[in-house]
Amino acid sequence: MTIRDRRLHAFRPDLADARLEGEVEAERFVSGRPARISAPLADVLTAPRADAGVNTQFLYGDDVLVYDAADGWAWVQAERDGYVGYVREAELGARGTQPTHLVSVPRTFLYPGPDLRFPRAGALSLGSAVTVVGAAETRGTPYALLADGKAVIARHLVPVEERAPDYVAVAETLIGTPYLWGGASGFGIDCSGLVQLAMRMAGRDVLRDSDMQAAGLGEPLDPGADYAGLKRGDLVFWKGHVAIMTDRDGMIHANGHTMTVAREGLREAIDRIGYLYGTPTGFRRP
Repeated sequence: MTIRDRRLHAFRPDLADARLEGEVEAERFVSGRPARISAPLADVLTAPRADAGVNTQFLYGDDVLVYDAADGWAWVQAERDGYVGYVREAELGARGTQPTHLVSVPRTFLYPGPDLRFPRAGALSLGSAVTVVGAAETRGTPYALLADGKAVIARHLVPVEERAPDYVAVAETLIGTPYLWGGASGFGIDCSGLVQLAMRMAGRDVLRDSDMQAAGLGEPLDPGADYAGLKRGDLVFWKGHVAIMTDRDGMIHANGHTMTVAREGLREAIDRIGYLYGTPTGFRRP
């Protein structure tokens, strides 16, 4: 049998994705049922219990395949990046119409109607996908009206086909966002989540974890003497960590040192990180 990464392939001893039949061992194989994340943010856990570890998060509007549901938990796989894990069944809904827009700011509020003076009805992260069905304006502020009856500031959305020209600039909008292990949103994010979310807004879907990114995102890069060959957008990898170069000397990363998304000089980071985790393990140009 081929060795498969359980983060990216849905298989357990009792159940597996039908597409893996003949490649993995399981008691039975099923096709995934289409669903969509209907909560503003869904933690993706390693096991169907509240105290399990968090591997990643799915955003509002993310499409998933559901392989199993029991006791309030669903075992799912994201269609966008292939990540597998458990979410609360209540965080799933039907797919319905295709999303028309993405949230393009780090965070935005949902309102029960087109008026910012209404009590907020929720909040969405950068990258969340929504379906706009109408428009309204109140006291000069344009609102997008959503399929679920809520409203959001229209300037906080872009059409799903629109691409940010510079993924690094997207990452820079998240400076100050709290570091969160497994975080993948504007409410809290980790190092590889920052890379993935910023690139998503630039129209590029990439794998979730730093080891996956280090193994296959873009092309390997020789940074040259004193790292002089690096430029904006290049990625620097340590064991279990990734940072984005903002220029040949500086970088941005979600990190446990400041517990935020922060800027840091490359050489300062190499010196600081080195005594615990060693020197960089690789460099890649997306």
